[in-house]
Amino acid sequence: MLTTRKKSNIIKKHKLHEKDTGSSEVQIAILTEQIEELAAHLKKHPKDNHSRRGLLRMVSKRKRLLDYLKTEDEKRYNKTIKELGLKK
Repeated sequence: MLTTRKKSNIIKKHKLHEKDTGSSEVQIAILTEQIEELAAHLKKHPKDNHSRRGLLRMVSKRKRLLDYLKTEDEKRYNKTIKELGLKK
């Protein structure tokens, strides 16, 4: 579970302007952190199929956001991929 402090740190790092909380970059960064935490949980609890379904939903949502960002602004897409350490 993402704490409020962690989430606000992620937003500070990836925001585009002062009041930005919902840009694609911020959403992708938050989803990436949640995916990493849930993946660690599933390594400890491999039979937790309900969480696995949630993980798959998050991964597909992040993929859709990345595809959208790539069509809108490829420079921002490449920057986001590089910062988060994701594969293209």
